Amino acid sequence: MIKRFSVMALAGLLVFPAVSMAGGSSNVADLERKIEELSRQLNDLKAAMEEQAETNEEQDVALEDLDERSEDWDLAARIKFYGDYRGRLDYYSADRKFGSDVDNDTLWTNRFRLNMRAKATENMEFKARLAMFKAWGNQSGFYDASGAMWPVFDGNVTRTPEDSALYVDRVFVNWNNIGGIPMWFSIGRRPTTDGPPAEMRMGTDERMATPMSFMDWPFDGISVGYAWSWGNETMGDSRIRFCYGRGFEAGLQADNSPQSADNIDDMDFAGLSWDVMKKDDRFLYLQSYVAFNVIRYPDFQNPDDTDYYNSIYGDNDNLGKIWHSAAVYEDKVSNLNYFIAGGLSYAMPDDSGWGMFSDFARMGAGLKGPNYDNETGYSLYAGVRYDIDDIGLKVGGEFNWGSQYWIAMAPGHDEIYMSKLATRGQVYEAYLIYDLPTGDVISKYAKTFMRLGYQHYEYDYAGSGDWNMYPYDLGSSSDMMYMNGLVNAGMANDPVERADQVYLTFEVYF
Repeated sequence: MIKRFSVMALAGLLVFPAVSMAGGSSNVADLERKIEELSRQLNDLKAAMEEQAETNEEQDVALEDLDERSEDWDLAARIKFYGDYRGRLDYYSADRKFGSDVDNDTLWTNRFRLNMRAKATENMEFKARLAMFKAWGNQSGFYDASGAMWPVFDGNVTRTPEDSALYVDRVFVNWNNIGGIPMWFSIGRRPTTDGPPAEMRMGTDERMATPMSFMDWPFDGISVGYAWSWGNETMGDSRIRFCYGRGFEAGLQADNSPQSADNIDDMDFAGLSWDVMKKDDRFLYLQSYVAFNVIRYPDFQNPDDTDYYNSIYGDNDNLGKIWHSAAVYEDKVSNLNYFIAGGLSYAMPDDSGWGMFSDFARMGAGLKGPNYDNETGYSLYAGVRYDIDDIGLKVGGEFNWGSQYWIAMAPGHDEIYMSKLATRGQVYEAYLIYDLPTGDVISKYAKTFMRLGYQHYEYDYAGSGDWNMYPYDLGSSSDMMYMNGLVNAGMANDPVERADQVYLTFEVYF
């Protein structure tokens, strides 16, 4: 019985698959189709994966290139660029003592300056400024028929209209935080133009240079400084600097030969610059320095200009020393900005040669010899500006006065013709500054404004800014008789007695 059952069961097992396949042939076909579909999808997936692998490889290459370029971008981003443009229109008219008056009804100038700064290391910083300053329709040193303007030389390059070339106006490096203390060392072409309080009437409202405006002379040099806090709210912060620079390089000299045109000493500056206190708008500053081995005249860019001064003063020579000191105090009360400043110059001629402030006319007549006496000059300078913030208007006025022997070291002034702060006499100035409604500020450096100003000059003495010739009294008939002789002999320019200047600027800082 058991054997029969086993045979029948085995037969059933053999028959069942056949019955099942016969009954489910349609399912098998579906299964085959699905397998084919899966195979096709698998092939598509393989192809896609191969394509993605190629894409990934391309992306890896791109990422490597991006990484390399990002390093370059990081390097480029370390250098900050910012600058300013100024278009300026001037009217100038001067009455000269002996009748040869001069004027220029329209002088247009363009000025472009590009600043850059970067850190080489945490405490080593580089700063520079390139500048172009030219008169419209002119590609050479600006010509001044009055003879009042200094020709272009190292002490006024980029500050006097020239051509459309970019010159290095400033370039220096600062080593800060020396030894972990607030001390620094700086070397290069110094930031020594448009110092305080010039920022008030120029509309920048930020300090633009180290020395006070009586020292407005671009030069190359070094400084070492130290900063500290007074520890109270009233005094704020302070810093003091020792500064040294070169105003004239004499070049290679012959040993053991007498002093002559071929053997003169370099002209150098050295002194102290002290921010006594700086707290918000309150600022007190003092400076005192000596100009050593002062020369008769510099080497001008145009040799013809050097030859002209040589024809008047003879071979170049060292004349002596000039001690110069100045102070300025600035503050703001509500919307009223104000400053007051004073300066002292003390000329100390050598006891040989031509001396300083020599009366050439009386020397020529045999009535006097060279002047070897020390001469003291003084200057006062004050100004106010009221800000009407609601309409973006600033209204200001300034006055300055200089004595007979006053010397301002200011060949790099910004007045186009004659430095107002070098004036031996008085200058009155009134101005408006209007902030242009040019939309939202995009850059932290951004300023857009126009300036309209009027300056009136009244000269009491001839030769403002010069230490060679005696400053003849323009109100003295005797002095003018001798001065007229110098003018007729071609040894002096007809001195300006009064001058008026009107300026209009369009300025953009970016």
